[in-house]
Amino acid sequence: MPAGRPRRIVARRDGPMLVEGPVEIALEDGTTVSSDRFCVALCTCRRSRIYPWCDTSHRKHSPAPRPGSGD
Repeated sequence: MPAGRPRRIVARRDGPMLVEGPVEIALEDGTTVSSDRFCVALCTCRRSRIYPWCDTSHRKHSPAPRPGSGD
């Protein structure tokens, strides 16, 4: 990533967080994982078998109804 340019993170309502790489992720247990890819998808639903990376498991489940939506 060019110096002086902020890291771009794309927040998606029904999917992963897309983060421009390379990245290093600190997990809750103190371990770290890293990727040299130009963009990574981070799981936000915690259904991924390869957490913290997204494996599209969120697609297999229908979203929970939103409060006030009448569902």
